Amino acid sequence: MKLKSLVRPLILAAATVGAAAFAQAAKPAAPAAPTAAQQQVVIDRALLGVFKALPARFEDPKNPITPEKVELGRMLYFDTRLSKNQDVSCNSCHDLNKFGVDGKPTSPGHKKQLGGRNSPTVYNAGGHILQFWDGRAPNLEEQAKGPILNPVEMAMPNEARVVETLKSIPGYVTAFQKAFPGQADAVTYDNMAKAIGAFERQLVTPSRFDKFLAGDEKALTEAEKHGLKKFLEQGCQTCHNGPAIGGSLQKLGLVVPFQSKDQGRFDLTKQESDRMIFRVPTLRNVTKTGPWFHDGSVTEIQTAVKLMAQHQFGKQITDEDAKAIVTFLDSLTGELPKSYITKPKLPASGPKTPKPDPT
Repeated sequence: MKLKSLVRPLILAAATVGAAAFAQAAKPAAPAAPTAAQQQVVIDRALLGVFKALPARFEDPKNPITPEKVELGRMLYFDTRLSKNQDVSCNSCHDLNKFGVDGKPTSPGHKKQLGGRNSPTVYNAGGHILQFWDGRAPNLEEQAKGPILNPVEMAMPNEARVVETLKSIPGYVTAFQKAFPGQADAVTYDNMAKAIGAFERQLVTPSRFDKFLAGDEKALTEAEKHGLKKFLEQGCQTCHNGPAIGGSLQKLGLVVPFQSKDQGRFDLTKQESDRMIFRVPTLRNVTKTGPWFHDGSVTEIQTAVKLMAQHQFGKQITDEDAKAIVTFLDSLTGELPKSYITKPKLPASGPKTPKPDPT
């Protein structure tokens, strides 16, 4: 066989293979499969009935909100003269410019003493069934009375000292009379709490999730809807529901025991049925209000999600699912009412106003 006759078929074969390879290379690659966050997510709206859109304010017929009460309550909220050493106010531990928290596991109070529990946010707290981690206060007004007399927090010795201080400040006397007209003695400890409560009842932060609840499908991204779907599939709405997406009393460690020296409501009532019962924290602005849990022991929100799945449902969820849920939780972050929370000018002290007492 001649060499020429052998070479030609080889050349033709090589050309054919080369052409096929070129055609394969020129062929556009198949598009990558969309990620879970990119896929169109459909949420069964029947499952959303456990939630409620935030109201403009949380009303209580026992303490009608008036502009005069709110103005007085705002001043009292920021006033350090309600503390023994005049260096701690409500805003010290519940900073309204920081989503209602101070970002610390537990907060320093009188003489820099640390409280035993994390300071929860005051935003949307009017949607809670009860106040404090152990639910010992029935409403915001009763809650406002507690820290002022707590020896670790604001440390005022008694209600009488608080009233004496307020009455020594002429501007407050006038403000109380405007807020509580017709009362012979308007400057009382109860009225102080009512004014602070009226102010706090309008600390509301609606978010895109409220628009989604109202029917706006575009209010949430597909990634956020994916996270919401995971949230619902895991059963998180069992405890986190209502307008505050939290606020009821539930056992911490329902399936897998949660190790804690703090036994929750049991420490208050001494009833065995209340052991490890805590008020469920609101999920409104939750990604902004760490550290998390009653003791502020968790510094990563994704870790908090995984721990809740473990202790409440006995589930070990993946990092991917936890991250998806956190993406949804971000949609619960609302806008702070900047003009409403601006620190007001406080009335000047009078000649008889008590001096700071560091003891």
